[in-house]
Amino acid sequence: MERHVLDKIRSLLAKAESTEFEPEAEAFTAKAQELMARYRIDRAVLAAGTAGDRKEPAARRVAVHDPYASAKATLLSQVADANGCRAVWCKDEGFTAVFGFADELEAVEELFTSLLVQATAALHRAGSKYDCFGRSRTTSFRRSFLVAFALRIGQRLRETVAVTVEAAAADAGTSLVPLLTAQTEAIAAAAKSVFPHVKGFRPAATDGEGWYAGRVFGDCADLSTKRKLTLRTA
Repeated sequence: MERHVLDKIRSLLAKAESTEFEPEAEAFTAKAQELMARYRIDRAVLAAGTAGDRKEPAARRVAVHDPYASAKATLLSQVADANGCRAVWCKDEGFTAVFGFADELEAVEELFTSLLVQATAALHRAGSKYDCFGRSRTTSFRRSFLVAFALRIGQRLRETVAVTVEAAAADAGTSLVPLLTAQTEAIAAAAKSVFPHVKGFRPAATDGEGWYAGRVFGDCADLSTKRKLTLRTA
């Protein structure tokens, strides 16, 4: 991705993380995703016009560690999918391999990291949880929160991409779906060539309060923290 575009995305995410107003934070995050989508569209159109100079999909390893590694991997997968990339969680190795065109991979990791910071801050604010017998259910609450948050964020990101594609198609006077589909298929083929026997997974979400809280927070996309937190949810 061109440096000035990535710098704009980073700036928007930094603003989202520093504001104390949830609607403003949400707007900054949505704008960052819009920029990512628009850049992907522009590159697809350019590649279609220069068939002899098309780039091949690449891969990037992104660390995904416990606690709640499956929920974190789900969040990364949702971010990658919304941006036409493919994520393969290598559970035993502690990372996710993200396949895509090099232009998008760095931005996908940036957005994932920012959203994970958001979720980590929210979990710390929520504090510990106990059932009616005084037994801790903090682990199940946090896991359920992160899963719900990841799925809702994925929905919102895809909605933003769909609106951006529709607007770009109206400007261009032509359908852009075939171009983006061709890119996505090339990326999927690259992932399958490396991981031919990938299986899907469904992370557990057993705490109703955690699920509801994560879903609501996914709607807010509140990145309002005054400082970066370490990416550790404990």
